[in-house]
Amino acid sequence: MSVVDEPLYPIAVLIDELKNDDIQLRLNSIRRLSTIARALGEDRTRKELIPFLSENNDDDDEVLLAMAEELGVFIPYVGGVEHAHVLLPPLETLCTVEETCVRDKAVESLCRIGSQMREGDLVNWFIPLVKRLAAGEWFTARVSACGLFHIAYPSASETLKTELRSIYSQLCQDDMPMVRRSAATNLGKFAATVEPAHLKTDIMSIFEDLTQDDQDSVRLLAVEGCAALGKLLEPQDCVQHILPVIVNFSQDKSWRVRYMVANQLYELCEAVGPDPTRTDLVPAYVRLLRDNEAEVRIAAAGKVTKFCRILNPELAIQHILPCVKELSSDSSQHVRSALASVIMGMALVLGKDATIEQLLPIFLSLLKDEFPDVRLNIISKLDQVNQTLLSSWFQGNKNLWGSLSKSVLQVIGIDLLSQSLLPAIVELAEDRHWRVRLAIIEYIPLLASQLGVGFFDDKLGSLCMQWLQDKVYSIRDAAANNLKRLAEEFGPEWAMQHIVPQVLEMIDNPHYLYRMTILRAICLLAPVMGSEITCSKLLPVVVNASKDRVPNIKFNVAKVLQSLIPIVDQSVVEKTIRPSLVELSEDPDVDVRFFATQALQAIDHVMMSS
Repeated sequence: MSVVDEPLYPIAVLIDELKNDDIQLRLNSIRRLSTIARALGEDRTRKELIPFLSENNDDDDEVLLAMAEELGVFIPYVGGVEHAHVLLPPLETLCTVEETCVRDKAVESLCRIGSQMREGDLVNWFIPLVKRLAAGEWFTARVSACGLFHIAYPSASETLKTELRSIYSQLCQDDMPMVRRSAATNLGKFAATVEPAHLKTDIMSIFEDLTQDDQDSVRLLAVEGCAALGKLLEPQDCVQHILPVIVNFSQDKSWRVRYMVANQLYELCEAVGPDPTRTDLVPAYVRLLRDNEAEVRIAAAGKVTKFCRILNPELAIQHILPCVKELSSDSSQHVRSALASVIMGMALVLGKDATIEQLLPIFLSLLKDEFPDVRLNIISKLDQVNQTLLSSWFQGNKNLWGSLSKSVLQVIGIDLLSQSLLPAIVELAEDRHWRVRLAIIEYIPLLASQLGVGFFDDKLGSLCMQWLQDKVYSIRDAAANNLKRLAEEFGPEWAMQHIVPQVLEMIDNPHYLYRMTILRAICLLAPVMGSEITCSKLLPVVVNASKDRVPNIKFNVAKVLQSLIPIVDQSVVEKTIRPSLVELSEDPDVDVRFFATQALQAIDHVMMSS
């Protein structure tokens, strides 16, 4: 091939690979478009490559998706923003394909390109594209058009703006529900670009049509529009136009619409303001909390703390708390689980007395729930109890703290919790599902920090040792990490008294897998315990384990000894660690020799660097 012909080679390869039967080759060629465009140059990319891509759009969805993504960042390869319009034809075609993810990516790329185009080019090229798609024979084109109006509208003339608003209104009344769904989804973005005068008239008219659509899939998307439009309207207009819609939606015949309201209600409250929330939205929220569909109750229960924050304590106690009590014994375990994950945040809203009198019994009943996830969610949020009780109620009042500390930390933290929390922890610690046991292990350091060393020593210490001999590896490994975190929390002296002796006793366990767990625990504890305890207590046990009959133990000994090198003095390394490693490096097992040699090289490296 001559030097003159070389520029032709990349496009020839692309064409050849795009027609290849192997989808991977076609996909690779599309992902190399930027490389090929650089090789061709800006002029030939505009005149040859882009037209070629426009013609070759009948391909596998994966290839078309890659093409839509690549074209979105192609402006630099066609000569900058002044030539950005040449990228529109292939993307316009991709906006009409049947596969949703391809259309969505094409719309995303068009929005990215349109946001960089000059105003004149938007009027000459982008707006006509939007109008063509909106008038498309196939619903796919009209669906895609809805996502482009917010880019086209700001640059349009007054006449064009009127036309665009009219077209969008027609899309909201399209025969195909898919088009109306897309129009409902994108209404908020389009409304944000429309002038306030037209927002109250044209856009609100469109919105009201969508809220009365006979398809629940359209109405539920209009719920999101409530929050978006509420932020654009004046408070009085919001109360007039948005509030009645929210109240009606909360009683909609479709549970999916009510579910969406329950999910969005906090944002909707922010849109309408505090007074309408108290008068109109509290009853709506109470209805959702008592909905006959479990999915709606799950969504509503998960927002209970957020919703209570915008109410005063009296309203929360009067209206919301009775519903919370009902949900705590709901027939659906998922509702109870959703409630358990947020209920403790209500303490900040209700205040000390109401929390102890009314919220705490609910909290304790959830701790006894038969479903493990409910108990786990309560325990994982335990820090919120003490943080709320200790910091919020006593902040700035030191005298009150001195006289009432027992009534909070000891009464709630010790008496009630030792009666209800401990049985729940023990039951979870012995659950037949290993993932439940794993989850509770991860919360142990949190419990330890909240309840203090005394409670831990009495109630939880034996559990931590028990997990080191679990049948599941992930549990044993998490238990070893748990010991390290506890040693960091309570300090080396406490660990030396309560953890280290019990751990070292287990090194003689007849099962080699449990002995390996102990080596792992020693490896993790050593940096926390420091050089002195490591040399006097931990290192002798590791050296003794180097004489174990199981090769897996011996090569793990080599790895542990290597990890101890930076912790102990150089003299200890030479007198104790090196001889053990030399002996292991002559072991019959190849893996033992490998890890021992690796550790010896680490010692040599440390000596050379020092």
